[in-house]
Order: sequence, then C-alpha cells, then structure tokens
Amino acid sequence: MKAKKVLASVLAASMVLGATAVTASAEDAKSVEGMTVAFIPKVTGNAFFESANDGAQEYAEKWGITVEYMGNAVAGAAEQVEVIHQAINSGVDAICISTVDAAGVSDALKEATDAGITVCTWDSDANVEDRGLMVSQGTPEVLGKMLVDMGADGLTKRGKDPAKDAIKYCWHYSQATVTDQNSWQVAGEAYIKETYPNWENVAPDNYYSEQDSEKAVTVGAAVLSDHSDIDLIICNDSTALPGQLSAAQNAGLTKDDITITGFASPNSIKDFCKAGTLYEWGLWDCKIQGALGCYVAAYLAAGNEVAVGDTISVPEIGDLTVEANDCISEGAETAEKNNGVVLLPERVVFDESNMDDYNF
Repeated sequence: MKAKKVLASVLAASMVLGATAVTASAEDAKSVEGMTVAFIPKVTGNAFFESANDGAQEYAEKWGITVEYMGNAVAGAAEQVEVIHQAINSGVDAICISTVDAAGVSDALKEATDAGITVCTWDSDANVEDRGLMVSQGTPEVLGKMLVDMGADGLTKRGKDPAKDAIKYCWHYSQATVTDQNSWQVAGEAYIKETYPNWENVAPDNYYSEQDSEKAVTVGAAVLSDHSDIDLIICNDSTALPGQLSAAQNAGLTKDDITITGFASPNSIKDFCKAGTLYEWGLWDCKIQGALGCYVAAYLAAGNEVAVGDTISVPEIGDLTVEANDCISEGAETAEKNNGVVLLPERVVFDESNMDDYNF
C-alpha cells in the first residue's frame, strides 16, 4: 500500500447529498453565531487532541462561535465527569466530547442534556442515547482494515510475506472501555482471520496503557519482553503508538527488526520515522474532525433539526450527510431526529515521503 490518501478529501463526492435527502443549506439553517461549545478531549497534552483543538479554534473564529477547550491531564471516566460538570456549571450551549468510557460518563451526559445542553461526540463515542450527533473518523471496518493493511505493508517492506509467513502479532492501545478503539480491533481481527489465517495473535487479551504516555513506554517494553519473536504490533491509539516506538528504540530495534504501526498525528511520530523505527502509520485530519464536532454541536444547540439522510452545510468545509448510528456500531438504534453519525471520508497513510506535508 503506497503512502497516499486512502479515501477522498473532505470535499469529495462521497459527501455529496443523495437524491432523496434533504439539504439544510447555510441560508435555511439557524445561525450558530454566538454559541459556546465545551470541547472535551480524552486527555490534554496529547498531540492528537491538542491538534484537534487547534482546528476547532481556527474554524470557530470564522463561524462566530466560542470553543472552550476543557480537559484533564489524566484520562479517566471520573476526571471526565468532573469536566462535564464544570461545563454544565459554566452554562455552555453544547458539549462535544471524546469519551474515555461511554458507560462511565453516561449519567453526567444525561445531566447535561437535562440542563438544556446539547451533547455531541467526536473521536470516541458515548452511548447513542446520550448524545445527538457523532463525528466519526470512519466505520470500524474501514479503520480496522487500514490498521492491518499498514501492518502488512510494513512486514512486506522488511522482507516478510504476510500472505504466507506465520506472523506473530498483538494489539496495544488505551483500554477496553474505549468504544472506537475496541471496534477497530474487533473489525481488524475479523479481517485478519479472513485475509491472513496464518497470523497468530500472541496476546488475545491485548495490551493496554490507559492513555498514559509513560505507561505506554513501559507496556511497550513489556510487549517486547513477553514476546521476543513478535513480528507486528498494532497500536490503534495515539498515545500507545509513540510509547511502543520509544520502547523499541530503547531496545535498539528498528523497522527492519520489528513492524510497528497504528494511529497518531504526524508530528508526534515524524522523529521516529526519521530515526528508522517504523515505515508508516496513519490517521485522519483531526483538525477538521475537531472543528466539525464543535460545529455540529453548535448547529443543534442553535435549534436546527436533522434526521438520517439530511445534509448539514458547514461553511468553510463542505456538506455532511447524517448517517444512522449502526454504521459505526452494529445494532445501534437511531432516534428520529438529531441523532446519528457524520463520517469523515479522509484517511491518510504517512511515511517519510509525505509526512512533512502535514503539520498537526
């Protein structure tokens, strides 16, 4: 797989409205100007979330909304509940949150809704009944396949044959309660079983480092210690990937000794790539995702209503189609109005040939 955009850009044809949908044009929609959105990441200090906030602030100025970046340096449900309560008490119009634990923040999000605050999600979902719209980076099938394909490509580049060799691999990410990462892992496992039946998952219970940068290094070291002959480590978390790469560097390993890949912002991984620790990794434009999360939250808070199949026209970005919740969560129901998913159509694979084209 060459380092290139896996799907079209934000303004691509996949975002064009279908024939039967209803378009909420910028002229018809109620203005978002003056809305205040509490933008809540899983954890502060992480390059992915900080970049998403940069994008949200940049576009918020153009839209005339206020984005209050509210988070905690510790990633946990209790910490997020505290931040949600802060947002409620500050009187924001909307909350846009990337949850650490959907169940753990459920009651707090219900409190926000009861207080008249619109709740939307981005990056990592809440329970679908606890929020309005979710701005998702892609379906589990798309993202699970992408993670595995990047791993297979890295294996090939260092002389392995993913289709024939007995590959030993494992997953290292944040925790078992994070909805999005677990859905990608489940979809990735299904794709591996179908495409690479010769691969062996040496740690079926996975490795978790709880969105903690220091723990990501120690857990990464444990992976290498527990499985000295491991071929591939997939890190579907933006803290786990740099931590695992640091552990590999500390052990004197390069991309020709072990294949490590996953999701993280380009700026957080460039130095590892330059040092020869990995071939490639991927992500999506988290600046756009952060901005869109805040916009759709402000859009609903302003009194606009949408249903599945409707399109939201976002100034400066483009048209977004509202999808049913089951596109990212099998069996999930979707309420008749102001509930559903907006998908980002763009994913990018980074390597030394293109990584400097991106600055986030």
